[in-house]
Amino acid sequence: MRQPGFLDQSLFAEMARKAAQSPRGRQHHNFHEMDEPCHRMAVGLQPETYIPPHRHQALDKAETLIVLKGRLGLLIFDETGEVTGKRLLQAGGDCPGVDLPPGVFHGLVVLDPDSVMFECKAGPFRPVGEGDMAPWAPKEGEPQVAAYQAWMRAQFD
Repeated sequence: MRQPGFLDQSLFAEMARKAAQSPRGRQHHNFHEMDEPCHRMAVGLQPETYIPPHRHQALDKAETLIVLKGRLGLLIFDETGEVTGKRLLQAGGDCPGVDLPPGVFHGLVVLDPDSVMFECKAGPFRPVGEGDMAPWAPKEGEPQVAAYQAWMRAQFD
């Protein structure tokens, strides 16, 4: 039997440290086993991480995000890449989280160093499929990422 997993300042500090050391600027801490039907994780995030606009088309892939520390900018897009909504997600703020239904294009930008969010969605893990990546946004590792990420960040200045 697993022991309780706590979302405490010790975990937040560990996630921030590991995210800062990660080439991608983020680090996951799973509270679930991979075969469980509900995946729950803390994600440490640094401002340099790029979370490209994407969607989860599978009907069982609704996604809930709650900011536990720091601030994230959430952008909602239509099929053509136009921003249809944006929201500041802030720990302890007016809006700390979001519940995203399947099929909604969304992207996140990290606004504060050492941010941590909690994510919950149905398992099992399936990588974001090619049809789920936004065709108008650069993919991770492409040269246009820095400019696109700066544009995403500017939506919250």
